[in-house]
Amino acid sequence: MKIRAIRHVRGYDVARPISIGVMLGIMLPLVLLPLLSIFIYGTKKGLGTFWSALVAPEAIFALKLSMVTSFWATVFNVIFGLFAAYVLSRYDFWGRNAVIVTISLPTAIPTAVAGFALLLLWGPNATLGRLLNSQGVQLMFTPYAIILANIFVTFPLAFGVIKPVFDTMSRSMEEASATIGATRLQTFWYVTLPSLRGAIVGGALLTFARAVGEFGSTILVSGNLAERTQTAPLYIFAKFNEGQIEAANAIAIVLALLSFVIFSVLFFARDWLEWESQEA
Repeated sequence: MKIRAIRHVRGYDVARPISIGVMLGIMLPLVLLPLLSIFIYGTKKGLGTFWSALVAPEAIFALKLSMVTSFWATVFNVIFGLFAAYVLSRYDFWGRNAVIVTISLPTAIPTAVAGFALLLLWGPNATLGRLLNSQGVQLMFTPYAIILANIFVTFPLAFGVIKPVFDTMSRSMEEASATIGATRLQTFWYVTLPSLRGAIVGGALLTFARAVGEFGSTILVSGNLAERTQTAPLYIFAKFNEGQIEAANAIAIVLALLSFVIFSVLFFARDWLEWESQEA
């Protein structure tokens, strides 16, 4: 038994090429070919056609709106995720696990349900919506509604990246900082926060990538109005329904490339981000 095990490890492993081939064979029709088809179709009529579709005013507006709304949703969720991770890692209280489950819940809720729930709360005929309308404020069917929807669907992402770092972080440096007279805020700013740089960057990138591609909730709360509340995913949907496949495909290529860049940074900079956290 022992000799066979050694031969299996040191000899030619026939399972290796077979396993790799099966893995790639499964990925080919499910992931690789769909992504490749976007680029093939988008450039088959020439780069001029692709560029014309990309620089159309509606397309540029949709891309800008997606970037801006995703940015503000990311800022909010990183700040909240940092604060929530600190509280839930440092303090033990009744209902703590329920709070953690609640924060994580948006990942399991369909995005269309999320948008519908926001409409029921903030819509023109809802309680809070009528309260805002009485003050002359309209939240739904505006860019602010898109930010709100993006915050909801990406709520757990930054928290989910930052909290495990808090859980494994040694408190010796924080305790040493307290012994030399540093306040809790100074300890957090100069000792704790630098140790979280990698987790913060990773959580921010994940949140931004998810927010840029959000569709289900934003189509309900935004109204999908061209050059007003139409984000890039909504633009793709609208142009596809109108039969303008080239216009839809141009934006699809941009979003696909953006996602590829973000996740490439996360993957290739993973060691650097972890090293930054450890060194800090």
